[in-house]
Amino acid sequence: MSSPTRTLFGTDGVRGRVGEELNAELALAIGRAGTESLRRARGIERPRVLIIRDTRESGPMLESALAAGITEAGGDVYLGGVLPTPAAALVSGHHGFDLAAVVSASHNPFHDNGIKLFGGDGGKLDDATEAGVEALIHEPPPPAGDPGRIRELIGADQDYLRALESFFRLDLGGLKVVLDCANGATYRVAGEIFTRLGADVELIAIEPDGRNINDGCGSTDLGPLSAKVAASDAALGFAFDGDGDRVLAVDREGNPFDGDEMISLIAAERAATGSLGGGVAVTVMSNYGFHQAMKEAGVEVEVTNVGDRYVLEALREKNWVLGGEQSGHIISTDYAPTGDGIAAALMLLEALNGRDLAEARVMEKLPQVLVNVKVSDREAIARADTVWTEVDRLNSELEGQGRVLLRASGTEPLVRVMAEAPTEARAQEICDSLAELVRSDLG
Repeated sequence: MSSPTRTLFGTDGVRGRVGEELNAELALAIGRAGTESLRRARGIERPRVLIIRDTRESGPMLESALAAGITEAGGDVYLGGVLPTPAAALVSGHHGFDLAAVVSASHNPFHDNGIKLFGGDGGKLDDATEAGVEALIHEPPPPAGDPGRIRELIGADQDYLRALESFFRLDLGGLKVVLDCANGATYRVAGEIFTRLGADVELIAIEPDGRNINDGCGSTDLGPLSAKVAASDAALGFAFDGDGDRVLAVDREGNPFDGDEMISLIAAERAATGSLGGGVAVTVMSNYGFHQAMKEAGVEVEVTNVGDRYVLEALREKNWVLGGEQSGHIISTDYAPTGDGIAAALMLLEALNGRDLAEARVMEKLPQVLVNVKVSDREAIARADTVWTEVDRLNSELEGQGRVLLRASGTEPLVRVMAEAPTEARAQEICDSLAELVRSDLG
């Protein structure tokens, strides 16, 4: 069954360059349509909506426009300020909000921004609901007779910190850790929760100026964190992305651990102690080595499309707990129905139980190369028969030793070409060849 048609919403909400793909008018329309959609679907006459954002300079402008649209449609807005995206689910649940909106473009540079919508259950809206919101954007409803109000939600950051502290009963006394907050949404709360749990914390990239989010720091650039940890006596380090829903780690020597490696370690430890609660759900981008490691650990794996919403859908269908993405989105549904970088870092420390990260690795990654090919129409890849014939040929050739994956980006005009092979050179050769074929076919 095909997904409902959406042109504005990608795999992670609406996202684009501010002033071009995303502006105040569109933000207002999203707020109005999201509120009206909620009223029609659930019969809520005066929806209560939470808005939080990251540190981009365009955030306050889009937040104001979004709030204007919500109140025009008769909803009441509660402004939570700068907070990680996962706080939307936790704070919403605590206060019983009907809808939550996050103004953020995650790992993108500062000139981009986005809007993500979460339902009252804390999960991102499904494809069908987002398609319904889009329809109301194109055919806007009349303003409500009784407009809503805008209020500041005092203490939203403390609500989020209490949720973390109550779930993770960890004693991190004696642990020195470096946290790279990407000059983003975690810059105040990440250090606070680690300190509350007893860790000796060193922070970097905690001086947001509206433009330095994800700029040479955070999970998109592990260089500064790796160097800082390797030069210190820290046991390990964590790097969050701009909105705090993903995390990557480095060991005491600065060697990186991606989402696959973190999930495999957590899953193997939980399986060994009988606390995994089923298998794990990961996307098609997960490394071949991850699947080999899970097979050795006796852990069943469900593979989904790219996007943490699809990981969550699989976990709910299977009644499993743990899943995530290679990028560092990690979900544990017993904590929250969305990826949370800070929670994922604490999950890893819980699984390590005092062990050294470098010595706890459970998977051996197959060399993987990813090339992003810029195209004029990312959807045209579905009709590129010559490209898909070559993909099938390469997968047959690599069977049991690697694979090739091709997909359109859900948020940018790109086709992502990925190859895994026994050697880095062979993976690069395959990836370059296939990327060139995509360029010649799609421009």
